[in-house]
Amino acid sequence: MSALVVTGIGTPLAFLAVAGIVWFAFGAAWAIGLLAVGVCALAGFHLWHLSRLAKWADSEFDAPVPEAEGAWGVALSALYRRVRLRNERQLDLASRIERFRSAVEALPDGMVILDDTNRIQWANARAQAHLGIDLETDTGQPLQNFVRQPEVVRYLEAADFNEGVVFDSLREIGTTLAIQVVPFGIDERLLISRNITQIEAVARMRRDFIANVSHELKTPLTVITGFLETLQDLELEARQRSRYIALMADQAASMQRLVDDLLTLSTLESDQNALAEAEFDVVPLLLEVSADAKALSAGRHVVALDITDPAMVLGSRDELSSAFGNLVSNAIRYTPDGGRITLAWRIDDDGRGVFSVADTGIGIAPEHVPRLTERFYRVDRSRSRETGGTGLGLAIVKHVLLRHQAELDVMSELGRGSTFSVVLPGRRVRRAESAAPGDAPGAGTAATVAPPPANPEVSARAPSATSS
Repeated sequence: MSALVVTGIGTPLAFLAVAGIVWFAFGAAWAIGLLAVGVCALAGFHLWHLSRLAKWADSEFDAPVPEAEGAWGVALSALYRRVRLRNERQLDLASRIERFRSAVEALPDGMVILDDTNRIQWANARAQAHLGIDLETDTGQPLQNFVRQPEVVRYLEAADFNEGVVFDSLREIGTTLAIQVVPFGIDERLLISRNITQIEAVARMRRDFIANVSHELKTPLTVITGFLETLQDLELEARQRSRYIALMADQAASMQRLVDDLLTLSTLESDQNALAEAEFDVVPLLLEVSADAKALSAGRHVVALDITDPAMVLGSRDELSSAFGNLVSNAIRYTPDGGRITLAWRIDDDGRGVFSVADTGIGIAPEHVPRLTERFYRVDRSRSRETGGTGLGLAIVKHVLLRHQAELDVMSELGRGSTFSVVLPGRRVRRAESAAPGDAPGAGTAATVAPPPANPEVSARAPSATSS
C-alpha cells in the first residue's frame, strides 16, 4: 500500500478498493484509519514534489528539471522537454544575435541604437571610434554629451530624419563624418555614422577643378573677346591690327596648352588606358630633353646634361619624356636669366634610375612643397601666368610616375634653387650592355658624350656613353 502511494500509482479509487477490503476483513475503524493514512501519505508526496518544483523555479535559469516517477514523472518529463526546447531556441537566438553583432561590427559604418530621447543603448566599435563612445561607461547617456557640434544637436532635437547631417570631427582633426538617424520599433532609433573624408576630398577637388578651369579659361577668353570687339568696331592701322591679332593668337595658344594638358591628365587617369611598356635607351631621350630645354631657354640660361650611367629603361618613352620635359620646363620658367639648369641621370646604389633637374631659380618655401603636384596649385599665381604655365605640369608628372611605380623627390631652398628628382624602381632600369663592369659611379673615370651641335654642354662620366 505504501509503495503504491510513494510511487504515485495509487489513486482515490485504489484507496477505496483497499479500504473496502479492510472494512470487510477488520471492520470500519481499520478502513477509516487506513484511508486517513493514505490521504496523508498522498498529500505529503504531492507537497514534497511541489516543494521541489518551487525550489527549481527559484533556482538558476539553467538548473536541471527535478526527476520523479509516476504522475509527477510524466509532468516533470513534459516540463523537461519544454525547457530543453526553450534552451535550444535560446541558444539558436543567441547564435543569431552574435552573428548579427559580428556582422554589424564588420561594417565600415558606425551603428548606434538610441532610445526616443537619444540615449545610447548600444554601439558597434566603429561608432565608438567615430563619436568617442565607451559602452562600459556611457550606456544610457545622451548622445549630445559626446557629439557637441551645433548642427548635430539641432538635427537630433528637430527629429526630422529624412536627411542626414555632415560635420567635421572634433576628435580627429581633418576627418569629416556623416550621420543619419533611422527610427525603428516603437521608441528606438538607429544612428548610422560614416567617415566621408575621402569622398568630401574628391568632391572638393572636383569643385576646385571646375572653378580653376573656368578661371584659367576666363582670362584669355576675355582678352580675345575684347580684341575682337575692338577689331569689329574700330578702323585700325595695319600694324595695330597685326599686334592685336598676335595677342589673340598668344591667348588662344595659352588655352590650347591648357586643353592639351587637361586631355593628357584625363588619358593618364583613365582606367582604360593601359601603360604601353617597352624597353628603350635613356640616353637619346635625355639628349632630346636637353635640346628642347635649350630651345625653350633661347640662350637665357646655361643648360648642362650629366649622364653617369647609360641604361635601358622599361616603360612608356612618350610618358616619361613628357614628365621629364615638364620638370625641365618648370626649371626654365622659374630660373632668372643667366641661371644654370643641370639635367642629370644616374643609377643609385639600389639599382634605381634617377633623373634630376637642378636649377638656380627662385626656390620654393617648405610649406608649398607637399602641394606642388595638385592641379592648378601655384606658389605665386601672378608669376605663373607671366611664365605661361598651365598649373598642370607637375600633376601630369605625378600621374606618369604613379603609372611607372616611380617617386618624385623635391629639394628646394627659397632664393637658392630647387632639385626635382624622378626615381624609377630598379626593376625598370638595366645598365646598358655597352657599359663596362667598372664604369659604376665614382669609379674615377670620365668621358664626354658627343652631342649634336645644338648641345655643346652635354657630358657624361661613364667611359662608354655615346649618343645616337
